Amino acid sequence: MEVREHEPMSRHTTFGAGGAADWFAIPESEEELVTVLTKCRNAGVPWYIIGNGSNLLVSDNGFHGVIVSTERLCALTVTPGADAKTVYLTCGAGALLPRVAVRALKEGLTGLEFAAGIPGSVGGAAAMNAGAYGGEIKDVLCSLTVLSPEGNVCELETKDLAMGYRTSAVMEQGLLVLKAVFALEKGDPAAIQSRMEELLEKRKEKQPLEYPSAGSTFKRPAGYFAGRLIEDAGLKGLSIGGAQVSEKHAGFVINRGGASASDIFCLCEEVKRRVLERFSVELELEVRLLGRF
Repeated sequence: MEVREHEPMSRHTTFGAGGAADWFAIPESEEELVTVLTKCRNAGVPWYIIGNGSNLLVSDNGFHGVIVSTERLCALTVTPGADAKTVYLTCGAGALLPRVAVRALKEGLTGLEFAAGIPGSVGGAAAMNAGAYGGEIKDVLCSLTVLSPEGNVCELETKDLAMGYRTSAVMEQGLLVLKAVFALEKGDPAAIQSRMEELLEKRKEKQPLEYPSAGSTFKRPAGYFAGRLIEDAGLKGLSIGGAQVSEKHAGFVINRGGASASDIFCLCEEVKRRVLERFSVELELEVRLLGRF
């Protein structure tokens, strides 16, 4: 498989920031993925697996180990269900959600319209139960094929995955998603496309899509909205280096240009500190951190 040395992680995260990985491996199949992870475990080499890097901030010091990318594990297959309405869409862990949503549209399948604008991969989205505009992955997920920390491959149904708000058994148990099966229903292609376009327009209007970011930076605190708390604390536009709290949507920390991972991290910490001081609400990062901060 292709393996690169000293690969800048700014090329592989939507924040566009972060140092280099010692090695960057790109398996072409599930078998190669299992092989490289097994070799890392046996050799005691640290490793981390990524999809589109859309929910990840890598330290400026980089990652001393192997980053394994699922970007080429992106096959999509469609299988009719036992009943006349249900159709199963099987996706490799590296398939991007917008591509999956477009494939569902082409097949006249409804259920994934909410995912059309989410920039993540299927593996990451399933692990964190990604969602938007009232829809979540768990609503349409049938099963996952996962790799356990011990190296065993097994299939788990949605009912066994303890999927909640931005969490699942995948995250809690250290499982790795190899592929996902979505159970979708046949629908009206025109209505599906109209709904997708409506949601994409909402994103364009409300979110700072013109700048690199990791989407919603903080989880929604119980009883509150993170963006509203940040805005009410007067933090819209707050900057550290090239990182800024978006003036368009306070729930987004963006890279306005040349931001380091340290800039982004320090700004997030300052936002957390000020919101806690002002409202006694502790914000929790939705973005995952990799490396030393």
